[in-house]
Amino acid sequence: MPRKRTIGPSPIDLIEPDASVADLRDVAQECRGCDIWNRATQVVFGEGAPGAEVMFVGEQPGNREDLEGRPFVGPAGKLFDAALAEAGIDRTCVYITNIVKHFNSTTRGKLRIHKKPNADEIAACRPWLEAEIARVGPKVIVCLGATAAQALISRDFRVTHQRAEMIKSPLAPLITATVHPSSILRSRAEESRHAEMRQFVDDLKRIARHLPSSALKLK
Repeated sequence: MPRKRTIGPSPIDLIEPDASVADLRDVAQECRGCDIWNRATQVVFGEGAPGAEVMFVGEQPGNREDLEGRPFVGPAGKLFDAALAEAGIDRTCVYITNIVKHFNSTTRGKLRIHKKPNADEIAACRPWLEAEIARVGPKVIVCLGATAAQALISRDFRVTHQRAEMIKSPLAPLITATVHPSSILRSRAEESRHAEMRQFVDDLKRIARHLPSSALKLK
């Protein structure tokens, strides 16, 4: 039975100025700032190294993330981990999150299908992301996919034309974007998937040049 919509606390009500990332993760479970929570199992907050030099920001958790309560643990997350390793970026030294913390979906039979969050839902969740950025203090923010890039860089940003381009930002010294790993999985042809994965890894290698050695895997 679907849960009834209930008006409840928003991020503004829940975020305390001195809250740590761990504190934010706990209180975020109470957020009712938009109605996506009705369709989700739980909040999927960001996770990673305290003081990480680089923060990766995706669109929203997927079905597997919604069930496990951790970001980037499904098929796209596994591809992302492989790409990070190939690019020489240490997964334990980064912070990974999403612009929306609940899994937004529509039901098709017994399946829950990804549904892109709208502008109001993204805006409602934005304070959580800004709080994460303020506490982690990354030197580089990497948007994964068009939704994150257009929310954090510019509505006119086009990942296909500006991928891995470093831009100054009030959110962090540098911000950039590349594709979301899920887009690679959607390619049906094996040859196309290999080519897109190679380009994704190349983007990450370009990004790695702006990171300190502490965030890189020694080869």
